[in-house]
Amino acid sequence: MKISNKPTVTAQDVARLAGVSRAVVSRALSNNGSVSPQSRARVEAAARQLGYQVNFLAQGLNRQRSQLIGVVVARLTDPFRSTLVNALLSAIQARGYQALVTEITDEQETGLSLRRFVQFRVSGVIVTSGQPPESIVRECIEHHIPVVGINRAQSGPSMDVVCSDNQAGAMLAASQLRKAGCQSFIWLNYQGSTWAGRARGEAFHHALAEKGIALRELQATQDGYEGGFLAAQRHDLLPRQATTGVFCANALLACGFLDGMRQQGKNAPTDFHLIGFDNTPQTAWESYQLTTIHQQVDVLAAKALDCLHERAKHPELAARVIPVAVELVHRRTSPCTTEQTGTL
Repeated sequence: MKISNKPTVTAQDVARLAGVSRAVVSRALSNNGSVSPQSRARVEAAARQLGYQVNFLAQGLNRQRSQLIGVVVARLTDPFRSTLVNALLSAIQARGYQALVTEITDEQETGLSLRRFVQFRVSGVIVTSGQPPESIVRECIEHHIPVVGINRAQSGPSMDVVCSDNQAGAMLAASQLRKAGCQSFIWLNYQGSTWAGRARGEAFHHALAEKGIALRELQATQDGYEGGFLAAQRHDLLPRQATTGVFCANALLACGFLDGMRQQGKNAPTDFHLIGFDNTPQTAWESYQLTTIHQQVDVLAAKALDCLHERAKHPELAARVIPVAVELVHRRTSPCTTEQTGTL
């Protein structure tokens, strides 16, 4: 195999060809600092002619911060999480950064990932999963790296959290099921639930308790489609003389539950009403047409990056929880009647 002896093109080569200083090249290609339109055009033309590529990692070593944003996520196979990561990648790239994504399976891996991000001198870290130890969050902050969480609990006094409004979503679900004529209610979650899932359940319970309505809590042995499917196998699940409303912690649980009930000859909304959470693409499939709570992933991503930007400039800010509005999407498993239109 022939090895190329072509020398590496440097920023100084670009500066020489463009007739500007090395500092102007750095500002023009990193969008970091003031550069006249004429100088920027000359730099970009010279970079294209020479085939120069910006080394963001080297920039980070020089400036103590790179153009990288670290993203921590678990179970990318989950439809909602993959949708959220896609939204984050688009938002990160649109702001001139690159994403450094790491998938984790436990808290220890979360800590290791955050330490790697510190070593890479990332400009910020977004944690969508796991519970980062407070010591690791403090380590990031000590290195002037802001950390923001999405749909999770706060960890440390300087960690902002952007979160879909779980309380509002649960209230929408409770209102819809009551107006649909349900007399008994079930909350379906799974063992080892996420913080967001537990918050939805607590809010659903509170919304019904305010009306003096009892709630039956059903816990699946595992998350996802399989957990929902198996949870539907309980023979005493639906009272014979009362329409039951079922609210699920996430979309996959709801889809599995629906198929499990269909296997027993029961379907929504004829025999029960069903509402999920997330509004993933699968919920709109013809085979499901699931009524669900919609999370605005684009808004979650944008606000997470806004938090990183603001905290980088003002690290002394107190930790904030930024709510993002949700909405109820009516489909077949609990449709909106004419009487309900505009009342939710």
